[in-house]
Amino acid sequence: MPEALLWAAAILLAVAAGWAWNSWRHRVSTRPPGTRPDRAAPARPGGRRPAPPRPRGTDRPAAKPRPRDSDRHDVPAPGEIWWADVPYADGTGSKVRPCLVLRADSRGADVLKITSQDKSDRDDHVRIPTRDWDPGAEHDSYLSLTEPIRLDFAAFADHAGRCDADLWRTIRGLRHLPTA
Repeated sequence: MPEALLWAAAILLAVAAGWAWNSWRHRVSTRPPGTRPDRAAPARPGGRRPAPPRPRGTDRPAAKPRPRDSDRHDVPAPGEIWWADVPYADGTGSKVRPCLVLRADSRGADVLKITSQDKSDRDDHVRIPTRDWDPGAEHDSYLSLTEPIRLDFAAFADHAGRCDADLWRTIRGLRHLPTA
């Protein structure tokens, strides 16, 4: 009898380990490509990672061709959430992060940064539902309501989704933010 219990426990552990592995693999594989920064690079003080290497003589990655009118789904539009290479405020590098497009024109787009860090105690951030555009997210994120950042179209990597309609109405009502 004790030998049967050991086998049952071993089988139960093997099934649980397989379920956990499959759950983790599914969570990682459902993320859009390029949605997470490289975790292999060592973090700088303050949690920042070094900027990816750039080609000599340039301060931005090579520009991708401007989409034709028939490819308009590849162009960021107001109210959309995109993964983009957003520069740090101090100019020491950049980070691929989600951002909300406020307005776009032929030269680029004005965006607000989205962070997964809890900023609920700050007046300059607002909670933004995350699961609609990032299925791998474990909690909601926070949208920075500070000064918008201007990005070239080359900085945009992947379309993530649309902003929650109620939140978008609130953002459009804020006088200090430019919206289309």
